[in-house]
Parts: sequence; structure tokens; C-alpha cells
Amino acid sequence: MADFPLIRPVFDENELACVEQCLRSGHVTQGPFVREFEESFAQMHGVRHAFAVTSCTTALHLALVAAGVSAGDEVIVPAFSWVSTANAVEYVGAKPVFADIAPHDFNINADLLGDLITHRTKAVIAVHLFGAMADMPRIREIAARHTLCVIEDAACAAGASRAGENAGAAGDVGCFSFHPRKVITTGEGGMVTTNSEEIAYKIKVLRNHGITPQPLSHMSHSWQMPEIAECGYNYRMSDIQAAVGVAQLRKMKNILQERQRIALCYSKRLCSCQSLRLPQAAPLAAHTWQSYVVCLKDATVEKRNRIMDTLQQASIESRPGTQAIPRLTYYANKYGLSAAAFPVAMRSEDLSITLPVFHGMSEEQIDHVCTVLLRACEDDPRP
Repeated sequence: MADFPLIRPVFDENELACVEQCLRSGHVTQGPFVREFEESFAQMHGVRHAFAVTSCTTALHLALVAAGVSAGDEVIVPAFSWVSTANAVEYVGAKPVFADIAPHDFNINADLLGDLITHRTKAVIAVHLFGAMADMPRIREIAARHTLCVIEDAACAAGASRAGENAGAAGDVGCFSFHPRKVITTGEGGMVTTNSEEIAYKIKVLRNHGITPQPLSHMSHSWQMPEIAECGYNYRMSDIQAAVGVAQLRKMKNILQERQRIALCYSKRLCSCQSLRLPQAAPLAAHTWQSYVVCLKDATVEKRNRIMDTLQQASIESRPGTQAIPRLTYYANKYGLSAAAFPVAMRSEDLSITLPVFHGMSEEQIDHVCTVLLRACEDDPRP
């Protein structure tokens, strides 16, 4: 295990106490902790509805189904994201149409959306990559002109905001992740958020096998089998996971403050390096710094790889920011995609380096990472 990991989950006796309470209760499927987790998460993000699910991938799947996306439709997605953003579109039989990203924040370039919309386009997925919210007012404006659903892939953005708008409340549906590399974690898990009563009802039914909620007054016997009018899924989060989530939410403000501190330290230490482009938060934005990702300016993927090898030799974990999805074999072959059509996404995968941001990281540790990185950048004259 690296001495300087990308992230460490922030667990203490509070998570243990909540899990113990859950286990002693004997109620380990959906129950009181799921309800508390959902209600607290919704309140924290300023939305009316939140539904705990098994992952952000299943959250995206539910969002697309609830939005009525189906076979033959098209959904615009950013070319630079984790593959599940596009995979969820494939699940419903629709076609992901890739948009290149803006170089300054790694998010979908809203200026390109107009040229990608066709009569088949049903939705846009805006990813808030690495914890920085996309330009949601611009995306909503374009989507509204074409009656498109706006889905936020907020996997990295629990607690993010921009110009007074919270992640998960800025589109029609929001989808979050609680994977261990995210701001808070339940091991695996996700959340769907919405202010739409219609979408909320669909999500509630679809995540629970398609079971139609029935008032108790309609249930003449406790053994009565449920009414199922939809083909749904088993995407429910367990109470054990939600117990961890409840404890994590209680410390999320502190976790975000700590990540902000580390990001500021990195930026102060690295700002004089002419060969690196540093990440920046937009004006009036609260960035979660789920990842601190730098990019080489004038270099090759080979040089980037040599730098990451040097970091690895120093027991410093790093990796590329994320994937240029059109480059992946499945999507390149199925849709005949050319890397040349997505130059910013390709450069971002080839030249990006994610640096460690773990809770409790000291200024000395940050300085050590920066020293190794700067030497690797400056001491190697090869492109």
C-alpha cells in the first residue's frame, strides 16, 4: 500500500456505533437508517426527494428510465468521465452522443451541445467532474429550448455548489456516488435526488422491483402480496450501508474543509511550475476537491507516464484523471469514433495526473509530494 494514497475513508467510532445499532436492531434491509440518510442528504442539498441506491451507476440507470429514455433515443454525455456515465445510456438501449469537454474544468463544453442535438436527443448528462460543478445555467437553457431532461452525474460532487445552486438540485435529476474514492463513502452506494414529484414516484417504484406503494388502508391482510405495475429493479441500499452514510454525513462539512485545505496547499506550492496547469474553482463555487488533478502543458503521454512512475517509486499513488470514453474499445468499435473528434478529452486523459488528497494530510506530506512531482517534471528534458 502506498505511503501517500489518493484517499483514505474517514471512519471512526461513530460509524462503528451506527452499524452496531443497526445490527442489534435486526433491521438490516431498508429501514430507519436509510430514511434518515435520505432525509439528511436531501436537506443538505436543498432538494425535496432523495433515494438511496446501490451505486451511482444504478442511480443513472434509474434516472434515465424515469426520464423516459429508451431504445432509439440519444443522450449527450461528456467524452471525459468514468465509463458508467455512458454505460447507463447503453442499459436503456439509447445511444450516447459524446461531447468534448472544456479545458479549464474538465466538464462538458456547453458551447458544443447545440450541434449535437437531433430529433432523437432525449437528455443531457452533465458530469460534475472531480467535484467542480458544470455550467448548469447554460446547460439548462439549451436543454429547455429542446425539451431535454438534464441529469446531473454528481458522483464526485456531494456538497458542491456554484452560484447558489447545489449539486443534485440544478437539473431534473441528480445522481451521487458513495464509492470509497468519493467525499463520503458507504463502501458502495449511491443517491438519486430530484424536485420533481413525478420523477420521485417513478424512482421510488423502480428501485424496489416495480412495487406500487399501497396505503395501509388498502392492505386487508398483512400477508397480502404487493401490486407490481412496472418492471423494476432491486437497487435498494441496505440499512447497514446507510448507517455508515448517516455517520459520514455528520462529518461531511469537516471532510470538505479538509480537502479544501489540502487543495489550497497544493496550488500554493505548485503555482510557479510553468509546465503544469492547475485546477481552479469557478467564481462563487464550492469545489469538493474529490480529486486534485493537474495537467502537463506541453508534453506527451510518455512523459506523463514517466512522471507517474517516479511518483510510484516514491510510494506516492497517482493515476490519470479519468477516461476518454470514445477511446475505449467498446465505444470506439460500436460507434466508429475517432479520437480526433475529442481533442480536449484525449489530451486530458494523456496528460493528467491525480495527486493524493487524504484526510489529515500534513503540510510536510503535501510538500514532499510536490517536491517529487516538480523534480520529475523539471529533471526530465524528454518530451
